[in-house]
Amino acid sequence: MLVSFRRLRRCQCVQLMTTCLVLSLVMVYWEQLDNNVVSHVKSVSFRYLVNRFSLVNKSLTIPREQALIFSNFPYLLNHPKICKNQDVLLLLFVKTSPENIQRRKAIRSTWGNQTYIQESLGVTVKVLFVLGATVASDSDSLDPQEQLKFEDKLYSDLIQQGFSDSFHNLTLKLLMQFHWMHHYCAHARFFMTADDDIFVHMPNLVQYIQDVHSKGITDLWVGRVHRGSPPVRSQTSKYYVPYSMYQWLSYPDYTAGAAYVVSSDVADKIYHASLTLNASLYIDDVFMGICANAVGVSPQEHVFFSGEAKAPYHSCIYSQMMTSHGHVEDIYDLWKTATRPQVKVEAPGLIGKLYCSLVKVALLCRPYYVNTYPCKAAFS
Repeated sequence: MLVSFRRLRRCQCVQLMTTCLVLSLVMVYWEQLDNNVVSHVKSVSFRYLVNRFSLVNKSLTIPREQALIFSNFPYLLNHPKICKNQDVLLLLFVKTSPENIQRRKAIRSTWGNQTYIQESLGVTVKVLFVLGATVASDSDSLDPQEQLKFEDKLYSDLIQQGFSDSFHNLTLKLLMQFHWMHHYCAHARFFMTADDDIFVHMPNLVQYIQDVHSKGITDLWVGRVHRGSPPVRSQTSKYYVPYSMYQWLSYPDYTAGAAYVVSSDVADKIYHASLTLNASLYIDDVFMGICANAVGVSPQEHVFFSGEAKAPYHSCIYSQMMTSHGHVEDIYDLWKTATRPQVKVEAPGLIGKLYCSLVKVALLCRPYYVNTYPCKAAFS
């Protein structure tokens, strides 16, 4: 009897210690748990059960005169006639920062080479770099703005407005793009925005949008789609959004801002929506989703638009690649390798397709999450 009592007390002590340990861990990680798990549960519930994004539109609607403060910045560099009298298939804006000179140079020499696109692909694609203003520091030997003017004199492809170029002004940079297209290149059939560390497989992209255009498809907004994403409430995150800026549990559906494509009719709708919406929310891809939701446009998933990671390096991937994220130093090698004519014919026939399917399954369907192409891309 005494032995049983001692065992009972020992078991109770173990249970008590285990409970204390679990509670301690929960208390330590509660904030992270709340931000990452609970917020996602709330967001998905709001997105799929409540789904009252009309309240979001209403809460962010402001008078036109008030909305002008987000877009009424003077142009420091501009080329208003660059699209004039030209049959533009795609107007492609690259979001860049003043100091990223080498990134712009690399893009001009690879996938953004407009001469190559015109001569090899037979279409007109206008590639323009959009940026805000920079401030000279005491350590600068040359005025950064003068450097930009010199660069623009060489290439005539910089579009710059007078707001400060910073992460918290990305939405202003987005508005700048849609306003510029509306005023100076509204006849372009498609619009695309991309980061300056994105690789675009231009031959594949041109073929895709030509097919879309030939089918007369409208209301096109395609990219890597985020559905039911919650606002980040952790103040340590660069994506932190306070309740005062956005009070709702979930964002409307949107595509990753790294790269996406819209048809010209959608670009026009987004422009008009932006004229009456509060653009103080500095997460630009989310603001795009808010504008699109206001005019009834939904994003469409394309499995070969990358998220935040690089696509695997393999010819079976290159044959369908649209975009890949995170390329700076390797952009020259990737361009040379991914656009070789042999890529399309290296694995012909049924055996070749089976081989590429197996390769894509091995590369994309890993047991842990990789934010590049989804597993279903292996079967497309």
